Amino acid sequence: MKRAALIPLLIFLTSCASGGGGTGTIARPGQGAIAIQIVPNPIVAHKVSGNTYDFPFEVVIRETGGRPVEITRVSADVYALGGIPVADESYDAAKIRSLGYATSLAANGELRYKFAPRKSVPDDRLFSGVSAQLRVEARDDSGTPMNATTEVTVRR
Repeated sequence: MKRAALIPLLIFLTSCASGGGGTGTIARPGQGAIAIQIVPNPIVAHKVSGNTYDFPFEVVIRETGGRPVEITRVSADVYALGGIPVADESYDAAKIRSLGYATSLAANGELRYKFAPRKSVPDDRLFSGVSAQLRVEARDDSGTPMNATTEVTVRR
């Protein structure tokens, strides 16, 4: 009797625990879905001069639900020292297109966005424990919204 009650609980906990570096994507039949990957992970900061660094990375977006999707936003929230917010970036579809990238993603297709934000890091100790949560938002060809998130660390 106890074993039967544990099965739904285990299924629930397994579905909730998929966020640790995963994509947070739930595919539903007949709807588009996206998965994201950050390359490299961890992101490696490159010193430009003084306390200025470039943080180059690529966001790889894959459509996994079998329907065309339109990317509506890519955003990142950066945290340091145990979760203190230190920076955020957000690119809507117009900004993504102005950078020369497509926002239309074919069914089962892939897009790659290269970013290299330049930021000032006033204290090198901030590099210990830096992480970022990246989120991609989209809509499939029926207008159904979807999103995917992943976490990445940053090092020097």
